[in-house]
Amino acid sequence: MPVHARAQTPAAEAARVVADVLHDLAATGHRGVVVDSPPGAGKSTLVVRAAAELADAGEPLMIVAQTNEQVDDLIARLGAAAPEVRVGRLSAVDYSPSERVRAHPACRVGAKVADLDGPAITIGTAAKWATVTDGTWAWAIVDEAYQMRSDALLRVAPRFARALFVGDPGQLDPFATVEVDRWTGLSWDPLQSAVAVLLRHNPDLPVHRLPVSWRLPASAAPVVAEAFYPFTGFRSGTGPTERALAFARPAATALDPVLDTAAATGWGLYELPGRFTVRTDAEAAAACAALAARALTRDAVTTAESGTAPLTPERVAIGAAHRDQVAAIRAALPPEAAGVTVDTANRLQGREYDLTVVLHPLSGRRDATAFHLESGRLCVLTSRHRHACVLVARAGIAELLDAHPHTEPVHLGVPVKFPDGWEANQAMLAHLAAVTVPAPGG
Repeated sequence: MPVHARAQTPAAEAARVVADVLHDLAATGHRGVVVDSPPGAGKSTLVVRAAAELADAGEPLMIVAQTNEQVDDLIARLGAAAPEVRVGRLSAVDYSPSERVRAHPACRVGAKVADLDGPAITIGTAAKWATVTDGTWAWAIVDEAYQMRSDALLRVAPRFARALFVGDPGQLDPFATVEVDRWTGLSWDPLQSAVAVLLRHNPDLPVHRLPVSWRLPASAAPVVAEAFYPFTGFRSGTGPTERALAFARPAATALDPVLDTAAATGWGLYELPGRFTVRTDAEAAAACAALAARALTRDAVTTAESGTAPLTPERVAIGAAHRDQVAAIRAALPPEAAGVTVDTANRLQGREYDLTVVLHPLSGRRDATAFHLESGRLCVLTSRHRHACVLVARAGIAELLDAHPHTEPVHLGVPVKFPDGWEANQAMLAHLAAVTVPAPGG
């Protein structure tokens, strides 16, 4: 990051980049603008602001999100930022509006564009937009554009003239449930992200990078940046003393040392005895559930820019790589942790909590597959927190990585992704070595 940028306050630095983005939106010399956003950098805030400004200018606008959750979240944000702007929510015929959508004072829901009565902003998922065959819009905003497959972009591209693409390049890549080897190396490979294909065919489009994470604390931003964003980087919007997690009740169980370590440093690794296990490791699942519950029963309190507040179950999340692991963790949650969110990395994208507990994707495995090594998966899991992150893993991950060096085939015409999962995992392990607490018997 340039020295002059470091001399600015985080707010001033972020405001400068946002101003540059909005300036490029107003320019007419290009058909699109790309904005890269690290975790918690205000991506949704930028989308809402850009949408409001384009709507104020009288430009017909469509917004493309990737999930219904993202659509409803953007509608709620638009309602708070610009309640007077009329919004149309494209949805399935059987869609039941969520409370957030119903709360918007000027939002209309419909299964067809004609049902929405010409709103200033029309918003829907990429899958829903793919069914729209009539109408064009001067502008489109594509949210979470790095999680959108290029073939999905191709299906909606005829609907707009110019577009703003906003997303996080360090998180999960698009995926498919069918074999896609036949397209590997082609410039229009459908499994590439929408942004990757866009920039390969339009290399002169302006690309901006949001420089500040307002979610990650000062203890986490440099760790996540080094592991998953080694060439662009970012910094925390808060200083080392502006966030704190404290426990009112003293340590009294074997789980407390790792919780205290995480409260003091922002990170903790609860290391179970090393052994190979089935994917749904009952001991690891139970440890994840117990850690979340113990943090709550110790009457934890968080301190942040907005003040001091108790740690409640709704502000705690447990993340895992697989749905069967999620089911096992949920089943192990005691009553006092009933409100804790438990989900996969795919479904935790874009969400934030005060404390997160993570079942490491490589825990207990005999091999390091491409799925479990994917850097985006670990990035999502370790970048959801505002105060602290505790990882749960069996001993032996470092040896597993050494025994399974990166051996994925290299294909002609396929841009090399940096960092790869092997490097990202090694970087995270190097940091976690200093905050590792062995479980009893470990």
